[in-house]
Amino acid sequence: MNSVHLKVSNLMMRYGSHEVLTNINFDVIKGDYIGIVGPNGSGKTTLMKGLLGLLPLAEGQINYVDKRKDVQKFGYLPQNIIVSDRLFPAKVREIVGIGLIGTKGFPKIINRQDKMRIDTILNRLSILHLRDKRLGDLSGGQQQRVLLARAMVNEPQLLILDEPTSALDPIVREDFYQLIGELNQQEGMTILLVSHDVSSIGKYTKKMMYLDRELVFYGDYKAFCESSDMTAYFGQSAQHQFCWRHTDESNCK
Repeated sequence: MNSVHLKVSNLMMRYGSHEVLTNINFDVIKGDYIGIVGPNGSGKTTLMKGLLGLLPLAEGQINYVDKRKDVQKFGYLPQNIIVSDRLFPAKVREIVGIGLIGTKGFPKIINRQDKMRIDTILNRLSILHLRDKRLGDLSGGQQQRVLLARAMVNEPQLLILDEPTSALDPIVREDFYQLIGELNQQEGMTILLVSHDVSSIGKYTKKMMYLDRELVFYGDYKAFCESSDMTAYFGQSAQHQFCWRHTDESNCK
């Protein structure tokens, strides 16, 4: 039986009197890799902030199945935080250590065990050799791996990535997607990925969530590509764009 990480029921979110999302219902299953797409202003980032507790819910519920207080529910990589200033003083190990600080009591000090934990995650992402480098000296792709390590260092149940490749060039972007895909396929990490890069997420993710202030579609790509309702909603050309990297082209009507 599949293990449910969280259940979202009848969710509505607003900014002031402006309704951003309405009647959102879905489950996230352990091991899911979900690509979340939609036009600008469709509510993608708002949904992520709701899941993280950064924004209040106007209506509905988000239920986390595992209630244990010692379990880190989320790791979060927000968008647009690439550092271009080479004089930025923080080093890689310090940046990743920030991910541990929030779980510590007083005094909030990184100890030897924490440093071993940090080095383990850096090695896991093939950037251990960068641990004493300043963040500003790294390339965009290297910085994203460091920030991903910060999100993962507490071994969260669910990893949320909000437009993680928007500042990367196409080659580095593909490399990053490959890394995230490996974390999901080889280690079973559950991932929610917000992106505008429809063709790439179609190549790597297992499910698609399409938002446009409401939940237009949520399910696997084969179901989307074979759906005449989705053909009518998106048009044949747009539907094909979602499908061609993920499934055989004959699945797209």
